[in-house]
Amino acid sequence: MLFRNAIFCLCGVALIHLRSAHAQPNEEKPPLKSEPKEPKDSKELKEPIVDEKEDPALPPGLGEEDPALPPGLGEEDPALPPGLGEEDPALPPGLGEDEPVLPPGLGDADGVEKPQKRSRDTSIPLEWSAFLELRTGVRFQEDPNEERISMDETRFQLHAEKSWLPMSTGFVLTADFVMDRVLEDYEPELETGDGAIDLREAHFVISPLEWMDIKVGRQALTWGTGDLLFINDLFPKDWNAFLIGRDLEYLKAPSDAYKLSVFHSIANVDVVYTPRFDADRYPDRRRLSSWDPLTQSIVGRESELLVEKPDSAFKDDEWAARAYRRLGRAEVAAYFYHGFWKSPAGFNMATGAATFPSLSVYGASIRRPLLGGIAHVEAGYYDSRDDRDGGDALVRNSETRVLVGFEREAFANFSIGVQYYAEAMRDYERFASDIPRDAPVADEIRHLGTLRLRYLALDQNLELSFFGYLSPSDRDFALFPTINYAISDEWKFTTGANVFYGKKDHTFFGQLENNTNAYMGLRASWL
Repeated sequence: MLFRNAIFCLCGVALIHLRSAHAQPNEEKPPLKSEPKEPKDSKELKEPIVDEKEDPALPPGLGEEDPALPPGLGEEDPALPPGLGEEDPALPPGLGEDEPVLPPGLGDADGVEKPQKRSRDTSIPLEWSAFLELRTGVRFQEDPNEERISMDETRFQLHAEKSWLPMSTGFVLTADFVMDRVLEDYEPELETGDGAIDLREAHFVISPLEWMDIKVGRQALTWGTGDLLFINDLFPKDWNAFLIGRDLEYLKAPSDAYKLSVFHSIANVDVVYTPRFDADRYPDRRRLSSWDPLTQSIVGRESELLVEKPDSAFKDDEWAARAYRRLGRAEVAAYFYHGFWKSPAGFNMATGAATFPSLSVYGASIRRPLLGGIAHVEAGYYDSRDDRDGGDALVRNSETRVLVGFEREAFANFSIGVQYYAEAMRDYERFASDIPRDAPVADEIRHLGTLRLRYLALDQNLELSFFGYLSPSDRDFALFPTINYAISDEWKFTTGANVFYGKKDHTFFGQLENNTNAYMGLRASWL
């Protein structure tokens, strides 16, 4: 009994403390005793209270009544979010029982104009690049036939390409705008590249089939294995650009031609048709003094070279073909050419003009890895069709040409290349017997060697290169040292020299001895 009364006393004290804590200011405290509330089921308490005093009222929620549940957890079902009740949620417009509204032109109504079908744009954005270059050169010595300045020009090149995916169609345009202060002749001459505009490329490319490419228009063409020596590459060269110190890319003169390329597992074939003969840009006496067979002396800008060049379209044309494939680790190729000697190789006594005799060339080459480098062999037979028996002293004889070369990286960033080249004249005895007594006589076999050295430094921004020719038969040589330095991605500095020497004035490098020069250039590029 004592324990029970203690329990009731503690409960009473706790109740008083709770009510005091929750009482508002100036609010009367409820009495400690109250009539007990009747339970929800109206049943009386099973155990009578022994003490006559009534039990204190418990705080809300601690009585026998069930505590009030939070909203939504009572006997009634909680309200569901909109769209999740018994009623079907509203569907987006067009997905109800009614048929969706179709875009204009797709309904059943007659006379409604249908939208035109858009053509898919499959073109590739225009790609372009440009550079501005200033280049100047000076001769090492006085030349009585030429000015001391060998080159002084400003050149701006603009290159643009545009392609379309269907049939891989494309267009390429490259044009140089030139201010040449040596010739000071600004009338465009597309054949020679002189004047204010030098059109380098202007051609269309199309691939009508996966195994076929067609290129039509002005283009730079090349093939063969030689390094600055050419046997089966009978496409035009610009020797003026090479000998005065322009960038090496200008050695390749453009051709106005049609090119067909066919790719097959047996062999790949290239066929080039040039409707009108494209000659080499041979040494121009306005820029370079050279040998004159008429006067038997070195002449220059005051003595123009007269030429008779085949110039009839679709009559004086050229054909060139190449078939090539891989055999194991080797690349083999066969070549054919039908046209004319690319530089003057004949003479018309009646007019005193140099001529371009008819020529056909048949050749082959092989190139493969060897001894840690690349070795190549190339040969060609030059069929001089205007003098096959060698009886005409005024037309160059037929000849056989052979080239052997090897190149490899000697050590990191340093490479070396060597070549040996030979020309063997056919019917030499007849040729020598018909030469005038005072005229120089060429050797039956002309041969020469080449050496190329190339070193890269300063994270390959600095290139030191050297290329040299040495001919024991002609007893002449030519040296081409060059330094290229990439100042940045946009700026490039170039300097170099072209050194010529020969014992005889009529040999190829001997006639150029007075043209020895040094040059420098600065180029700014935009990509």
